[in-house]
Amino acid sequence: MPFYVSPEQAMKDKADYARKAITRIRSGVVITCDAGILFIAPNPSRALRKFSEIYDRIAFAAVGRYNEFEALRKAGVRYADLTGFQYDRQDVTARGLANYYAQLLGTLFTDSQKPYEVEIVVAEVGKIADDDQLYRITFDGSVADERGFVVMGGQADQVAAALKEHYSEGMSLEGAFTVAITALAGPLKGEGEAGGGRSEVSATQFEVALLDRSRPHRTFRRLTGARLETLLAGAIGGRKTEAIAEAPGPEDAVPEAGGAPEAGGAPAGPDAGTGEAGGAGETEESPGDSPA
Repeated sequence: MPFYVSPEQAMKDKADYARKAITRIRSGVVITCDAGILFIAPNPSRALRKFSEIYDRIAFAAVGRYNEFEALRKAGVRYADLTGFQYDRQDVTARGLANYYAQLLGTLFTDSQKPYEVEIVVAEVGKIADDDQLYRITFDGSVADERGFVVMGGQADQVAAALKEHYSEGMSLEGAFTVAITALAGPLKGEGEAGGGRSEVSATQFEVALLDRSRPHRTFRRLTGARLETLLAGAIGGRKTEAIAEAPGPEDAVPEAGGAPEAGGAPAGPDAGTGEAGGAGETEESPGDSPA
């Protein structure tokens, strides 16, 4: 007799296996802005792409095993081309692709011995920001209609919390890039500290793409070279400025007891601290004074 495993236990084991595998990979972010839909993920490889074009205004983003989500990408391209050829190009939508991927992943999760270790996003840019569509499809075929931004894989909860704190609708491309890099830099910094190395961020670490709202068709384009360097420099500068603004300044320092007298005041004597307001020997500063 073969060893019996209940269907409930088998589904639970598959879900735990795929979920643990996905949490070990690096997170990716898909975020909307006034220029379109921005895709950002840590990816030092120049050959293995996580973001790709599916159709005119539709893009595919994924994290996980490359061979598995590449097979899904090719299947989505074939589906989109066949639908556009048989009917009309406008009939190819992100919602249709999301439903197709949900059926495919759901069948693979149920029937195959090992589920796909992937998490994908199908995004479609609209003429206006309200028409943007973001669909997140997990390893078991579940579909979620997201608004504003999506975080895939890795430490998704930590990155999503950072994005939720700083994201706002109608952000510029530079602002959305800065928010996404700031959110992703937390896990990257932790990896750098754990490895004993420096946590510097460079353009070669990231793969960045954009569904450009201003283009009439073929809106997908990659951001590389000087353009990416400029965005990254602005993001790093913004993070430094924010850190300086949040750091305590000299005016927040509390004077120590028995410290040096203020500039221009008389040296402390026996009557120090007992003079009238405005006299020498005061130990408290007014709100506008700066310390000695």
